[in-house]
Amino acid sequence: MESLPDLPDGTYEVAHTALNAAYAAYEAKFGHVFVISVNDVSPDEALDHVLATIRSRLTNDPEDERQVTAEELRNLAKGRLVELLAGVGP
Repeated sequence: MESLPDLPDGTYEVAHTALNAAYAAYEAKFGHVFVISVNDVSPDEALDHVLATIRSRLTNDPEDERQVTAEELRNLAKGRLVELLAGVGP
């Protein structure tokens, strides 16, 4: 497991609070949890990516967001299948 980067004191608490608020706003608006695939995002950029993405997606209308969520679920499933099949020989 990779360790978290060294950041100024309180940074992780602030980020956790911001994520919780964004998740709550998202669930209130769309009625389901926020789904995102970060397979292609470096660990150092994941937090910023998730926060920026959830804030951006909060502007979607519900139908558009259902489509985005479905695509994210497909990406997650694809990533897991690739990982499972990577160890399978010919």
